[in-house]
Amino acid sequence: MTEDLPWWRPDIHADRRPFLVGRGRIVAAIRGWFEDQGFIEVDSGALQVSPGNETHLHAFETALVDPDGTRKPRYLHTSPEFACKKLLAAGETRIFSMVHCFRNRERTPLHAPEFTMLEWYRANEPYERIIADTVELLRIAGRVTGNALVWRGRHCDPNGDAETLSVAEAFSRHAGIDLLATLRPRGSDREALAAQARQVGVAFAADDSWSDIFSRILVERVEPKLGQGRPTVLFEYPAVEAALARVSPRDPRIAERFELYASGVELANGFGELTDVTEQRRRFEVDMALKQKLYGERYPIDETFLAALEHMPEASGVALGLDRLVMLATGARHIDQVIWTPFR
Repeated sequence: MTEDLPWWRPDIHADRRPFLVGRGRIVAAIRGWFEDQGFIEVDSGALQVSPGNETHLHAFETALVDPDGTRKPRYLHTSPEFACKKLLAAGETRIFSMVHCFRNRERTPLHAPEFTMLEWYRANEPYERIIADTVELLRIAGRVTGNALVWRGRHCDPNGDAETLSVAEAFSRHAGIDLLATLRPRGSDREALAAQARQVGVAFAADDSWSDIFSRILVERVEPKLGQGRPTVLFEYPAVEAALARVSPRDPRIAERFELYASGVELANGFGELTDVTEQRRRFEVDMALKQKLYGERYPIDETFLAALEHMPEASGVALGLDRLVMLATGARHIDQVIWTPFR
């Protein structure tokens, strides 16, 4: 797609329209599947006290102005996660949300500042069940279009049995890295990972942290190999990369977090959800301290979310980039081709 031409030009729209029609058919099929599974669609608000507390996510900030002129900082959400978990605390058990989300500093063929996130949650069900859901949605998209999932010459058959691969297995197979040897319960050994990265030729900066080096290896050596021919479920993330996932009861070095890949593209990120308020607060504070150090800013912690977490049942949940799924299923080359009114 030519980015310097307006999307509303009839000739540009004519080129995009088959992808957009495909999007509508995929969305309808997904909604039908959720209804058949007994889910309720929820419409979560975009304006929030906190946009989320991940170090490298950047939000759009605005202000709520009261009738007396008092201004309060507010943010457009980067995900409906906090709102959905509050609904779980309220008593909902199977919910899904298909809403616009907003992220700053993200603009590539796979990223847009405004995009559609599909999230769903199952209360009192294990995260293996949510993994199975995610794989099934790939099959649905493939059935709707009759296509393989394609990205830059890489193909993935959505109907094939998904490969399940732990992060440690993926690092060993695709990068020659013994990841578990660099992990400690609730911690990591930066020098141990750095030494292995040097041995396999992965470059990194002198001040890069364990997480930075981990990300470089994942992006450069591992991700391009995932989802080739069939989907890949990458699971058992290091506990230091758990985000809002709970730590595995089997091994404190790993967490109940997974990502789904097709054709080398990450499509979904899911958790066995953390419900420990003390631990969640600690993670938020650590991440915001790092954000302050790296970017000179931090976002507030949503205290109402932490209060709700005390009442939230055990649950599993996942976020899937709907636009990316549509791209791969329709053969689009740029995310703007599958968004009806892309921001320019």
